[in-house]
Amino acid sequence: MSAGPSADLEPLLRAVARGDRVAFRALYDATSAKLFGIALRICRDRDKAQDVLQDAYVKVWQNAGRYDPQGGRPITWLAAILRNTAIDQIRRGRVLAAELAAEEGVLEAVADPAPGLLGHADRSTLRACLGELEDVQRDCVVLAYCEGYSREELAVRYDRPEATIKTWLRRGLMRLKDCMDRE
Repeated sequence: MSAGPSADLEPLLRAVARGDRVAFRALYDATSAKLFGIALRICRDRDKAQDVLQDAYVKVWQNAGRYDPQGGRPITWLAAILRNTAIDQIRRGRVLAAELAAEEGVLEAVADPAPGLLGHADRSTLRACLGELEDVQRDCVVLAYCEGYSREELAVRYDRPEATIKTWLRRGLMRLKDCMDRE
């Protein structure tokens, strides 16, 4: 972005710091395409990049008052928030995947909830379909539907807004349904 648009972002950030939702929308409209591109390059997955973008803008809303023009251009500050959010999500995903892999039988608990409820072919299909989900979607689905975690508990566990957890669960279940329907 050139100096002109960058200068236009500073008043928007000041207004966002005061809780101005119209300014926040204008800031989002002016910067989201660029930030989404950065998120996509880091995450290499469209759904993850959208989640990162959403989480980054939540942080912008919460921390706009911390922006210091002496520290750099607004777009640089926004990109740093997005980059850190993306890296945190990638790290968190790796840690959670390792934790889940360490828990023996979790996927089997989903694939075989009770003897006799599913036939062998259905269990195999469910296992295969769970394997197709992204790690975080699979983890959320398993924790919510096998372990009884609520959205609120998952939000705390993953350090994400409840709306993000709801999205992860919805997308995970839709992908599971699509996969199961294909099989």
